[in-house]
Amino acid sequence: MAILSVNAGSSTLKFSIHPLQDGTVQPAVMTGNIQGLEPGGTPDMRWTLDGRAQQRTLMAGSDAFAAALDGLRSLLAAEVAVPDIEAVAHRVVHGGRSFRSSVVVDDAVLAQLERLNSLAPLHQPHNIDGIRAFRAAFPGLPQIACFDTAFHADLPEVASRFALPRAMHDEGVRRYGFHGLSYQYIMGTLLERSPRARNRVLMAHLGNGASLCAAHEGRSQATTMGFSALDGLMMGTRSGTLDAGVLLYLMERGWDHDRLQTLLYKQSGLLGVSGLSADMRRLRADGSAAAREAIDLFTYRVVREAGAMAACLGGVDLIAFSGGIGEHDAALRADVCAALGWMGVQLDEARNAQAVGNDIARIDAGGSAVELWVIPTDEGRVAAQSAAALLATG
Repeated sequence: MAILSVNAGSSTLKFSIHPLQDGTVQPAVMTGNIQGLEPGGTPDMRWTLDGRAQQRTLMAGSDAFAAALDGLRSLLAAEVAVPDIEAVAHRVVHGGRSFRSSVVVDDAVLAQLERLNSLAPLHQPHNIDGIRAFRAAFPGLPQIACFDTAFHADLPEVASRFALPRAMHDEGVRRYGFHGLSYQYIMGTLLERSPRARNRVLMAHLGNGASLCAAHEGRSQATTMGFSALDGLMMGTRSGTLDAGVLLYLMERGWDHDRLQTLLYKQSGLLGVSGLSADMRRLRADGSAAAREAIDLFTYRVVREAGAMAACLGGVDLIAFSGGIGEHDAALRADVCAALGWMGVQLDEARNAQAVGNDIARIDAGGSAVELWVIPTDEGRVAAQSAAALLATG
């Protein structure tokens, strides 16, 4: 038997198949991605099985997502090397106050999750649409929601509050934190490899979405994202932390909710500052002053927030980089570590250059007071583990 882990977005569907062996979730035997699911798009399915990369263009019809699921069902039925699927584990960005751990989805759960759409408009609606589609396409399988907020569910009270009236906090206006599936994987991996992982750990999930998490004894103590996935670090197209007065100023100039939402989620970050791209790789290659300014600001924000996380922990014993940028951009890691030299961070330049995100790598120099790691994240496996644990408890 196996768990099918999925992450449904606005135009893509990522999936992975994780076998169960003696109740333990194994690494994926198949990984894949279906692109072109936007309205009018042509679904293109790419997957890797037994080390072989394969591709198939799907007939879209009027519903690209339905065509994608038909293609996925056919693929799973045709591949004899793929174990039978026991359940589908869905990455869901926001669990709000109600969902502190994974849950089997029914109509009541879907209704509760839909109320959180405005807190993660880039992700939550598509996560929920994906669950609905999978319920229809795989009616006999449990659909299990696994939440990015769950890893931070036990944040200290002081780390979860805004300086707003108590009634608003009691209504759920508080810090939740995100990228929890990634942080859970990173933390678990570190605990298997380093005695320091139970001490003061700073995890950096740096990609199109970006955040930091301070952990102690394997538990989240502080994180840069808050009520929504807008807060904290500068990101690919998101602004990160912003003086609320800017929004009041724009509202006075006639900006409405939808225009502000588009600005903050889709037109800011690396894209907005550079005017070129949200892709760090393209900005590195461009070399223009605008591209350099965007990279420098991204780096500065990581360094600034890393200092805040270190202060919350009273120091740092280990730093782990993950996410698309954190795993693959050696220059970014080098610049961040150089700026954190005051904490005793010393990077091994050769190790750092060799760490390209394919394998777990330790990149600190011998005399570093802080261990440095690159951990390629695996949110799908964590979601599968959460689903398997939930099924095992009945």
